[in-house]
Amino acid sequence: MCCDALYLHIPFCESKCPYCDFYSVKADDDLMDRYIDALERALKTQPYRVRRLDTVYFGGGTPSVLGGRRLTRLMDAVCRTFAVSPDAEITVECNPHSALEPVLRALRGAGVNRLSFGMQSADDKQLCTLGRRHTAEGFAFAVRTAQQCGFEHLSFDLMLATPGQTNADIESAVKLCARLGAEHVSAYLLKIEPGTPFAARHIEAECPDEDGQADLYLYAIEALARQGYGQYEISNFARGGCIARHNLKYWDGREYLGAGPAAHSFISGRRFFFPRDLAAFLQADEPFALCVGDGPGGGVQEYILLRLRLTEGVVWETLAARFPGYDARALREKARRIPGGLLVSDMRGLRLTPQGFLVSNAVIGQLLL
Repeated sequence: MCCDALYLHIPFCESKCPYCDFYSVKADDDLMDRYIDALERALKTQPYRVRRLDTVYFGGGTPSVLGGRRLTRLMDAVCRTFAVSPDAEITVECNPHSALEPVLRALRGAGVNRLSFGMQSADDKQLCTLGRRHTAEGFAFAVRTAQQCGFEHLSFDLMLATPGQTNADIESAVKLCARLGAEHVSAYLLKIEPGTPFAARHIEAECPDEDGQADLYLYAIEALARQGYGQYEISNFARGGCIARHNLKYWDGREYLGAGPAAHSFISGRRFFFPRDLAAFLQADEPFALCVGDGPGGGVQEYILLRLRLTEGVVWETLAARFPGYDARALREKARRIPGGLLVSDMRGLRLTPQGFLVSNAVIGQLLL
C-alpha cells in the first residue's frame, strides 16, 4: 500500500456542543494564524512517502471558522507539498452558522469540491437541546448559499436517539436532506461521552432506551432508503453511489496521513497520532516528532473488523488476495454460530445486517476471538 489520503485537523469552534468529545478550543484570530503556520511546517517537514493525493479532508472542530483566507493558504500548502489528483475529493466540514458566502466562494476557488454540513436535526427545539447555533431555516439558507457558490457534492450529518426524538422527527429531517439536494448523509446514534456537558447532566435519562435507539436507527435506514439513500456503512448513506471516498479508505484498511492535534495516521503498517496538545503543536519545529505510536496496523483481524462496518462486508476473494496466507475456514465456522438475522455468510462473503449493525461490537468480537 501507499498513502494517498490526507486528513487535516482544525481544532477550533465558535462554541462547544454539549455532546462533543472531539479535540477543539475556542476560535481566536491570532491562535488560528499561528496554527496555519504550524500546519504548514508539519506538511513541509513530514517524513512519509505520500503519492498523489486522491482525497483531502479538513475535519474538526469546525474548519470553516478559519475563514476563506486561511483555508486557501492551507490548500495552497497542500498543493505545494503533494501532487493532488485532478479528480481528488477535497472535503471541508462546515458549521451552517459560520458558512458565509465569502468563505464558501474562497473554498470553491481553492479547489474544495465537497462540503460536510452538521445538520443534526430539522427541529429547532432539538437543535437547541443539542447546543447547535443554527435553526432549520438557517441551515437551508447555508446549503442554498453553498450551491450558489458552485458546490454540488454535499453531505449532511444527522443525530439519532436524541432526547424526545420520534420517527416523525427522523422522517422530517431525511426529507429535508433530500429536498436540499444532499448526495450523502451520515446518521449517528447519540453517544454520551465521559467528560462532556451531556454526561454531567446525565442526559441519557432523557434519551430513548436501547430498544428505542434500535427502533429509531432501523426507522432511519428505511426513511433514507425511501429518499434514495442506500446504506453502505453502519452510519453512512449515499445517493447514486456518491460514497465518501476519504472515509471509505479508513474502512478498507488503507493508509492515510493525519496532521494536527489529535489527528491519527496509518503509514507502513504503523498507527500513530498527535497528542491533544495545541500548545505543543504550535511550538514544534518539526511537528511530526510529537507523534505517539499506537501499535501496528493493517493485519487481517483489523481488516475484517473494519470491513464489517460496510454493508458489503468481507468479500472472500478480496480477503484471499490481500492476505494470501490467511485460512478463512475458522471465520466461516464462527459465522455459522452467530444467531440468525445478524449476519449473512454466503459464497460471496460475510456481512452484517441492519440488526447486526446495532450489536456489531458483540458480533465482531465473537468472530475474531
